[in-house]
Amino acid sequence: MSVRELAGARVYVCADTGPGLADDRNLSDLIGELYGAEVRLVAIPLARLGPDFLRLSSGVAGHVLQKLVNYRFQIAVLGDVTAAAQASGPLRDFVTESNRGRTVWFVDDFAALEAKLVESA
Repeated sequence: MSVRELAGARVYVCADTGPGLADDRNLSDLIGELYGAEVRLVAIPLARLGPDFLRLSSGVAGHVLQKLVNYRFQIAVLGDVTAAAQASGPLRDFVTESNRGRTVWFVDDFAALEAKLVESA
């Protein structure tokens, strides 16, 4: 477990490696850890979300994000989604709309996440 302060916010940072969070059991374990860490924002490396996460028709992104949102967590997906978004209009639209809001963000790295936090304050 790692908690970082970014732009005045406590951020739970998932490790780059570990169990896949598209798995319901692992996702439930993460939610328990988030409550224990007393954070509202979780930064998840794209690699931890599995190969189907960016394929919207798989339903993986919807399942993972909806479960975290239902528990009132804000999510930052860390990683470059540019190529996948360019190849899929629906994904590009989803990323664009998500980044306009305050609940789910797609950012390249911690510097970009910090900038989003400052912008949304």
